[in-house]
Amino acid sequence: MRIAIAGDHAGYALKEWLAGELVNEGFVIENLGARDTTPSDYPDFARAVARAVVSGSADRGIIVCGSGVGASVAANKMRGIRAAVVHDTYSAHQGVEHDDMNVLCMGSRVVGQALALDIARAFLRAQFATDERFRRRLQKVLDIEARGE
Repeated sequence: MRIAIAGDHAGYALKEWLAGELVNEGFVIENLGARDTTPSDYPDFARAVARAVVSGSADRGIIVCGSGVGASVAANKMRGIRAAVVHDTYSAHQGVEHDDMNVLCMGSRVVGQALALDIARAFLRAQFATDERFRRRLQKVLDIEARGE
C-alpha cells in the first residue's frame, strides 16, 4: 500500500518516526514534508497529502500536526477526501470500515509514538465494509460533496 505522509513543524518528529516504522512494516511511503522543525503551515501539507490521495499516487494519507484538527479541516476541503482526527484505534479502523476514510490526521501533542503507530496500523489495515448501509451512507456524503452543500 502506498502512503502519502506529511506534517508541519509541530508534527515533524512524530511524522518522521512514524514514516520509518511504516517502511519497516512494508508500506511504501511518500514523505511530503516538512523537512525540519522550522515553523510551517499545516494547510500546505494537508493539501499535498490530499492531492496525492485524490490523484491516486497514494492509496491513503497520514497528516501529523500539533492537534490534528487543522490538518483535518484543510484536507477535507479537497474533493474526494474523507479525513478525520483520530486519537484511538477503534476510530481509526471504524472510520475506514464505515465511512471510507482515506486520510488519517493525528496530533503530535496528543498522542505518543506507540499509540500513533497502533492508530496508523489500524487505519492502514482496515477496509471499507461494502454492506448496503455503508454504501448508502457514503453515497449521501458524496452527494453532499458534489452539490457543495
